[in-house]
Amino acid sequence: MSLIEHTGNARLGKRTKELVRRLHPDDIAIIDHTDLDRVSAEELVESGVRVVVNVAPSQSGRFPNPGPLQLVRGGVRLIDVEDGDLFQELSDGERLTVRGASLFRNGTCLATGRALDERELAGALTEQQSRVTDALQEFADNTLRYLREEGKLLTEGIDFPQLETSFRDRHALVVARGPGHKRDLKIVRGYVRDFRPVLVAVDGGAEALLEEGWTPDVIVGDMDSVTDRTLRSGAEILVHAYREGHAPGEARLQRLGVPFHRVAAPGISEDIALLLAHDKGAELIVAVGTHFNLVEFLERSRAGMSSTFVTRLKVGEILIDAKGVSRLVSRRIGVWPLALFGTAALAALLVAILASPALRNVFGL
Repeated sequence: MSLIEHTGNARLGKRTKELVRRLHPDDIAIIDHTDLDRVSAEELVESGVRVVVNVAPSQSGRFPNPGPLQLVRGGVRLIDVEDGDLFQELSDGERLTVRGASLFRNGTCLATGRALDERELAGALTEQQSRVTDALQEFADNTLRYLREEGKLLTEGIDFPQLETSFRDRHALVVARGPGHKRDLKIVRGYVRDFRPVLVAVDGGAEALLEEGWTPDVIVGDMDSVTDRTLRSGAEILVHAYREGHAPGEARLQRLGVPFHRVAAPGISEDIALLLAHDKGAELIVAVGTHFNLVEFLERSRAGMSSTFVTRLKVGEILIDAKGVSRLVSRRIGVWPLALFGTAALAALLVAILASPALRNVFGL
């Protein structure tokens, strides 16, 4: 990357998904994110920030992780600095200068790291993909370990509360904060306009819906990536309580005075959202940004996918996954395809006229 020196304000955040909301292009993002995932990389690129300093390994080698490569290809200088003390030494908003792979404050070098380039990251990704078997074995073992317990979702179901939002005989759009979710949301705009589905957001998916100009009907999750403004938007809220009974978002909602329901269930919040739509009688479920493949679960440090596996079995007949739809549908049709189509139509009409005496008479009149 051509950037050699950059001066800007330090913005510190150990939760990347919260940090991106307050980043400006001239800032220097200081993060603590082992195995930087694709969603965080997408959001960092969208913020316009030019330099990211990570005090944790951006690519640990534990699994094929394309996030750092995606960030660097987006024009961001990514520097790994193995110095977690930066969060104690720096204050948010301080003026810093990055020279090469070193971080300076008032001319004093605070830390020196390693700038990750595209060639190195692409090579490491290729190597990791060849060693994915070990990660897959461990992942499968954990999935089977929890399948018996979480398999109860299929037979016993979840005790969902009564909601004001009606799902019966309607479509439901379930939006999670997964790779490509913003791109896929733009592709389904026509669908939302025509069918007006129930809008179900999984945590940060609520913010994505609001960015598109839609207000979620229901928000499901632990509320760790939802703003106070969104929580007060009028959506019905289901706080996910986990296996041990802990519900991370409950205290915050009580503090805000926002009414909510508590749902205790194993698995991840997006599974709860899909099961909610199914249980309440949705005719069709369209999922945006949900996680299903191995890399996506490993990016989230998820040990297994038993609840997701069981959920897909249960709702599969009415579930459509919008992931990747944007790769099949072009947003722009250009002028030439339309011109060719029009020419073909005129040619067909001309052939019909020439082949039919009756049409020739009509055309002559």
